[in-house]
Amino acid sequence: MKPIFGRGPSLQLRLFFALLISASLMLADSRLGAFTNFRYLLNSLVAPLQYASNVPRDLLDNVFRQFTSHQQLLIDNTKLKEEVLLLRSGQLILDQLEQENQRLRELLGSPFVRDERKMVAEVMAVDSDPYKHQVMIDKGRTNGVYEGQPVINERGIVGQVSYVGAHNSRVLLITDPTHAIPVQVVRNDIRVIASGRGDNDNIQLENIPSSTDIEPGDMLVTSGLGGVFPEGYPVAKVTSFSFDNKRPFAQVDAKPEVQFDRLRYLLLVWPTDVEKKEVIEGEEQAPASEEAQPSTTEEQTKEVSNG
Repeated sequence: MKPIFGRGPSLQLRLFFALLISASLMLADSRLGAFTNFRYLLNSLVAPLQYASNVPRDLLDNVFRQFTSHQQLLIDNTKLKEEVLLLRSGQLILDQLEQENQRLRELLGSPFVRDERKMVAEVMAVDSDPYKHQVMIDKGRTNGVYEGQPVINERGIVGQVSYVGAHNSRVLLITDPTHAIPVQVVRNDIRVIASGRGDNDNIQLENIPSSTDIEPGDMLVTSGLGGVFPEGYPVAKVTSFSFDNKRPFAQVDAKPEVQFDRLRYLLLVWPTDVEKKEVIEGEEQAPASEEAQPSTTEEQTKEVSNG
């Protein structure tokens, strides 16, 4: 029986024709560009499939980048907060140092500081007793501080040293109820005594007759009497002058120039007469000490003669 479909060309022949057609198409495309438009069309058709195949990878990359960025932002935010905290703490220290520097400049550049020997001291403590107005400073006997030494700041008289330790001292303020200071009115040179009342903003002038020429606004400075405070340092300004016919003396109040609730740096003053006294005493003691100690040559001569 004869088959319905005859056998086609052999495999070898079909392979030959396939290779021939492929080579012809390749030659025509490379030399003549016959399939450029066809290739462009195929590329356009395949492009959406390529984009679609890349979507999962792009989504995963975006999620990973967002997660990484979020973590990095958290880390950066934490670091920035720490840096801000450190900078703020440093700024606080700088502000404090700037204020201290300004106070020291005002203290050393005060027009009331004259040619007396002086030394800067810092307040270490303030007496908590409401009936005592005293402060502790960081200078003592090793620094040459002595009892009764005047203490000032850039505004005027603060007080005087009442106790001297080896490395610290106690200063009695002019507002203390037990303190009194001789002063004079700048306007007319009237000399009076100003006493503390236990109030930082008020001192009182003692035993002032009602006819005394003192007016509110008069400046009071040290008179130099008593040998404790040098003459001419500001003390207070008169705020009120009142008298009662039933009382023998007027009541005169004055406000100190120094702000005692803001004391930080003070100046210890050695008046000129005290310095001269120290120099004279030192010169008197020096010859005595030299006479008391014979020279080495004399001692050796005595030893040789005795030998």
